[in-house]
Amino acid sequence: MEVFTWLEPKHHRIPMVLSVPHAGTFFPEELRDQIHPDHLARLDDTDWFLDRLYAFAVAMGIPMLRANYHRWVIDLNRSPDQRPLYTDGRVITGLCSTTDFLGNPIYRDGRTQVTAEEIASRKRAYFDPYHEALRARLEAIRTQVGVVLLWDCHSIRRHVPAIHPHPFPDFILGSADGTSAAPRLIAAALHALQVSGRETAHNFPFKGGYITRRYGQPATGYHALQLEMSKTNYMDDTETSYQEERAAQTAEMLQATLAQLAASLPERSDHGHG
Repeated sequence: MEVFTWLEPKHHRIPMVLSVPHAGTFFPEELRDQIHPDHLARLDDTDWFLDRLYAFAVAMGIPMLRANYHRWVIDLNRSPDQRPLYTDGRVITGLCSTTDFLGNPIYRDGRTQVTAEEIASRKRAYFDPYHEALRARLEAIRTQVGVVLLWDCHSIRRHVPAIHPHPFPDFILGSADGTSAAPRLIAAALHALQVSGRETAHNFPFKGGYITRRYGQPATGYHALQLEMSKTNYMDDTETSYQEERAAQTAEMLQATLAQLAASLPERSDHGHG
């Protein structure tokens, strides 16, 4: 199994890239045997079906990078130096987590940590290739056009008490506290999400993970935004199955959002100021 898959448009017309780091479901054989079968049966922390939901973006002319391996192998949206994303007491799954979002052990033997050697091995095999591919594509577009926007795609259960005591809103835009993209891009994204009538938050309780914070450098033409969404926007109420009608409505709104962002991208000489 390849580490990632590029979903390529026939014609790359928009200087944007979509990243889907948590939709993968595969495990290397030796690791699969170590995960508790109850967890393998449901893979609860998976961002299910996001590549399907965002398929319209490829038709728009935007390439999509999708991870193929599960985040329990290694989390592509965590800092490689294992620095925590938040320090407010919430449950934070790590680079190579040993628990799910609810704090339940995921390994058969109940281990509470992965060895440094194993982390280094997984980083070389899975983390580095994904980020090298993403970085190379962003750099190529930035070099050719002068500007690029990374849209990092995520979804989560409507309510995860270990992370936040209340149900999440429909959409949470993350801009690393306003630092990962030009102000006018942040404003355009927020406006497009809010006019849909969906409950929308900004930078709380999620402000963007490692990907948004690492690649969002608007002063040099690299802009990045994360969209976290509650799964019931496109899945059924049990958050286990794709719900076509909900998904179609959400995809239409997301398409309008990306189109608005494309129209709002700064010119070459306007990085970080728009």
